[in-house]
Amino acid sequence: MTKLLLSLHVLAAVLAIGPVTVAASLFPRALRRIEADPGDHEAVLTLRMLHRICRVYAAVGIAVPVFGFATASSLGVLGSGWLIASILLTTAAAANLALLILPAQDNALAVAQTPGLDLGSRSAGRLAMLTGVFNLLWATVTVLMIIRPGSTTGA
Repeated sequence: MTKLLLSLHVLAAVLAIGPVTVAASLFPRALRRIEADPGDHEAVLTLRMLHRICRVYAAVGIAVPVFGFATASSLGVLGSGWLIASILLTTAAAANLALLILPAQDNALAVAQTPGLDLGSRSAGRLAMLTGVFNLLWATVTVLMIIRPGSTTGA
């Protein structure tokens, strides 16, 4: 059962978090295209699609910690330092996505779809920074999941 849970946890991470990291990373670039040419309808469509990917896969991404907790419980490592650190970093990444990135994308998309409104020259840069932090948090969690500091398995 542990192998099944671990497999589902890893698959959920790859299939849910991967698309969010890519789409969120591409969003600022598409936003810059609109800032350069507010009439670029294709860029607005791209922006809308990237935002939808982020929203949908963020919701699907809830499966990652669910399977993660089930796997950790099955392995008996819920009190391990590396796992607690990973939980805290995952919480920070999720909060960054839910409270900062997605609302900023909502606002940018609303402004981009309204003719005559100025996006502001800092919105793409701010989103790029927030997304970079999100990606760095997930990369750190991934490394912690692989090396598991203090683990006695030798892996």
